[in-house]
Amino acid sequence: MTYPIDMSVKPDVSAHFDEMTNTITYIVKDPNSNHCAIVDSVMDIDYAAGRITYEAADRLIEEINSRGLTVDWIIETHVHADHLSAAPYLQDKLGGKIGVGEKIMVVQETFGKVFNEGTEFERDGSQFDALFKDGDTYMIGSMQAFAMYTPGHTPACMVHVVGDAAFAGDTLFMPDGGSARADFPGGDAATLYDSIMKVLSLPDETRLFMCHDYGPNGRAIEWETTVAEQKAENIHVGGDKTREDFIKFRTERDEQLAMPRLIIPSLQVNMRAGEVPTDKDGNPMLKVPVNAL
Repeated sequence: MTYPIDMSVKPDVSAHFDEMTNTITYIVKDPNSNHCAIVDSVMDIDYAAGRITYEAADRLIEEINSRGLTVDWIIETHVHADHLSAAPYLQDKLGGKIGVGEKIMVVQETFGKVFNEGTEFERDGSQFDALFKDGDTYMIGSMQAFAMYTPGHTPACMVHVVGDAAFAGDTLFMPDGGSARADFPGGDAATLYDSIMKVLSLPDETRLFMCHDYGPNGRAIEWETTVAEQKAENIHVGGDKTREDFIKFRTERDEQLAMPRLIIPSLQVNMRAGEVPTDKDGNPMLKVPVNAL
């Protein structure tokens, strides 16, 4: 696959860190217009209380409105298992199309069974406005963006590249954070390594923006690095680390990890493009499958 890389385009990137989920949401603005995209938004949930609110999304809306921006796209890099997407709420307030990778259908089929969803739950990705294939392009104002298929963490992961900026989802963390787990259904350590190498084949000066950061060893939260820095310093794949080294480490490490705290609500909501499922009476309702994950 040859991707339409244009390093002369330098989008204006505004980052919003959500402390509750360690997620970074991005507003990606065309420097030549007032058009923008939102990448990996967050909807707030108090899981113990069963309460959903929109503080993080409202902060995005406030910035976008104060800057006079027009939202063209609301992008999900994958079906997140650690936070809930605010995509429908943002779309209702700001417009824009909701886009995700076409392999969302694999995720919907897998977790449709886990959550015992009925036939009313469509497993064809129709909850989203656009399903991206590897290399698909789309416009943010005058900027051309493209989607790069990067499975391994999940079957539907994509890195979105806009000019000299790439939004990595969970394919990579900051160099001292390494990489995301590969043990979810449909995940695979070898596939994840190959996807990371695909990302690291972008030009060295490409700016890489992470979806999460956990401040390893107590450092301040960070979210921007470069391809060159990742190639040299990433603790899981950088330097002289081999594919075999990565697969061994990632597999052994994943066996020690607990499930993400919000995986049960996140998957139910995010495979529906951010919509909360309802019961037979139309009331918002989440399920808790027992011993299924």
